Amino acid sequence: MTTSNGHPPASQQHAATRLVTAGRDTQGQRGFVNPPVFHGSTVLYPTAEDLHAHRAEFTYGRHGNPTTRALQDVLMALEGPQCAGVGLAPSGLAAISTTLLAVLKAGDHLLVCDNVYRPTRNFCNGMLTRFGIETSYFDPLIGAGIEALFKPNTRAVLLEAPGSQSFEMPDVPAIAAAAHARGAIMIDDNTWATPLYHRSLEQGVDISMQAATKYIGGHSDIMFGTISANAKAWPKVSEAIRLLGVCAGPDDVYLALRGVRTLSVRLAQHHRSGLEMARWLAGRPEVDRVLHPALETDPGHEIWKRDFTGASGLFSIVLKPVPQPAVDTMLNTLRLFGMGFSWGGFESLAVPFDCSDYRTATKWAPGGPTLRLHIGLESVDDLKADLDRGFAALKAPL
Repeated sequence: MTTSNGHPPASQQHAATRLVTAGRDTQGQRGFVNPPVFHGSTVLYPTAEDLHAHRAEFTYGRHGNPTTRALQDVLMALEGPQCAGVGLAPSGLAAISTTLLAVLKAGDHLLVCDNVYRPTRNFCNGMLTRFGIETSYFDPLIGAGIEALFKPNTRAVLLEAPGSQSFEMPDVPAIAAAAHARGAIMIDDNTWATPLYHRSLEQGVDISMQAATKYIGGHSDIMFGTISANAKAWPKVSEAIRLLGVCAGPDDVYLALRGVRTLSVRLAQHHRSGLEMARWLAGRPEVDRVLHPALETDPGHEIWKRDFTGASGLFSIVLKPVPQPAVDTMLNTLRLFGMGFSWGGFESLAVPFDCSDYRTATKWAPGGPTLRLHIGLESVDDLKADLDRGFAALKAPL
């Protein structure tokens, strides 16, 4: 079966092909491959009758334009047939906060995975608390046991798979089944793997979010968020986006559209380089443990192998006990690994972290200093040499 233009239908195409072809209308774009960037707030109507009826493909800049439509079409194709719509937000945190406000109201109860992105936790403990919404945190490894934590007013469950610092791997289908049995919405922060490697909407998730600042953008030059939802949840999400006035600027939309076209090749390289670096680090005498679910030795590996088709370049390591000044000396010695609180771009990063002061459902006691690494697109040999110099500095007398 082919479409009118001779190409196989999108449902029969591989994800890498859909990333390139979806959301493109070369005829409408007068032959150009990429759509133009539409800057605009006002949309003019041809007649008073059209104005009264709001009869137009686009009605106001905040509600979208041809550039945003192209990106949404690509992301829907990437998410798969369970996706009923994609909302665009100016940051990953805006995507998270918009989602939570879409599905919760005063008096509701929310269950959140204890390894969640800390700004998400701050939003739950801050603004949601002020709105009269209770949040409880649960062990990421709880699986189907989460059913014991539900209250009569539990309306949603939020998790990260895996957590983007400590990398525990929740059992998404088991938790989703428990949530749906109690009539709750299942929400997943899917930034780490993206829908390319984790089709969470097909595993029982109702709303899948991303900090598209990371791998969708891919070049460390935008702040962006996406909210993908199934048919059950999309009306709530779209209404919240409209009522809150959430929108993304056209230049960032275009950069996200540019980035997503190369997501397949970039993420494949992050996957390869990340795993090679993780295996190399696992053999280093300075390293106690590597926290990476795609490693065969990781406690979450079997779930990762079942539910994911790939991994990204982000993981953490636990160093053997050394004083913090020694870790700082190591970090200051690195030249290819920058220090910065993001990831998903072409560059490698290293930052220390400590979850112990804000985890509440679980205890974070790794046994040594911890570093989160993002493996970028540099030569793996050069990255190993850079870390080798860093480890030499780590062991040098202070």
